[in-house]
Amino acid sequence: MNALLVCVWIFTGVCVVVWVTSLITYEHSWVDRIWSIIPIPYLAVFAGFAHFRDARLDVMLGLVALWGARLTFNFARKGGYARGGEDYRWAVLRGRMPKWQFQLFNLFFITIYQNLLLLLITLPAYPALKHRGGFGVLDVLAALVFLGLLLGETVADQQQWNFHAWKRAEVASGRDPRPRFLQTGLFRFSRHPNFFFEQAQWWVIFAFGAIAARSVLQWSVVGAVLLTLLFVGSTRFTESISLSKYPEYADYQASTSAVVPWPPRREPEASTA
Repeated sequence: MNALLVCVWIFTGVCVVVWVTSLITYEHSWVDRIWSIIPIPYLAVFAGFAHFRDARLDVMLGLVALWGARLTFNFARKGGYARGGEDYRWAVLRGRMPKWQFQLFNLFFITIYQNLLLLLITLPAYPALKHRGGFGVLDVLAALVFLGLLLGETVADQQQWNFHAWKRAEVASGRDPRPRFLQTGLFRFSRHPNFFFEQAQWWVIFAFGAIAARSVLQWSVVGAVLLTLLFVGSTRFTESISLSKYPEYADYQASTSAVVPWPPRREPEASTA
């Protein structure tokens, strides 16, 4: 049995558990709850097949473990693991689809596709396992870039956490919070900086596989590409909800980059709304 086959068996088992659990609980955030966890055992399988003696695979595993620990903490403090902690977007989507249609969506997209994506983004470990040995300057550079991106996502999530804590306090005090959505810090340069850093980290994981194979022409790029496409769709859906709640969000969209951090075209009027 090879490493890839072991991961496929893990993927199959996880899909069954997630789908059955969603049917029993009628909550559909179970993939969200394992999103930061399941890539770690996938990487551990590949590193384990190298007996945890390959520096590149061990570093990839360590970096993904750091990514997972940080994301798990952030998800947990927002109540993601609590009963009823379903992502609000699934409830919105359920309201827009017939029940039978959403159940098909739950099986094929939420359960199978998203779990497949979690496997695919870790598969740069496959060429890294195939081309073992060596840990050079490019590997060090990739690791440092990953850590920088991890720090950036940490800062963005903390800024978002602080803003929503302030917003809840304002509402609890009977005041109308203004602004109604975050537009400062990293969010001055990107409407979704955490999305940018999240995607970029997995492109760095792909880079490790490309470095090992000494070529960027690797089929394992499919994971990073599909993750980026998922975020494109998720960003559009999230922003459609924000725009329906906050009409002034349109001005923020006009002034600020959607994902990639970039100097604002102008200061959004929403900041003084």
